[in-house]
Amino acid sequence: MTYWRLHYHLIWATIERQPLLNFEREKVFYRVLYEKAKELDIFIHAAGNVDDHVHIVVSIPPKIAVARVVKNIKGASAYAINHMPESDGQFQWQEGYGALSISEISLETVKAYASKQKEHHKGRTIHSFYERIEE
Repeated sequence: MTYWRLHYHLIWATIERQPLLNFEREKVFYRVLYEKAKELDIFIHAAGNVDDHVHIVVSIPPKIAVARVVKNIKGASAYAINHMPESDGQFQWQEGYGALSISEISLETVKAYASKQKEHHKGRTIHSFYERIEE
């Protein structure tokens, strides 16, 4: 049996940081996120978003590349959002993503940060280190 403790903070944005993640699209995104987590055998610790980007805290087994996980979640969620009844079929994620490894000691802090994205952005208590996405 393989022992592993690999935790990541993943961040990605909508195309051109457009405010596209409304309430209905969020619901679809989270449904797909948890479906893909089950399919890929990964564990979602926390997730949060604002209208133009998402934060996910996840444990990924060493048999799966981080890039594969992100590609699967981004692709499946964009597909699902574009196939919503009221969709114009134009939803896209921006190319690329941020991936930060998390120590066991920092896991609770990062989970709290990710899950409270709306509060952090509203109160402007964001951490620039976690919000940086190269464009």
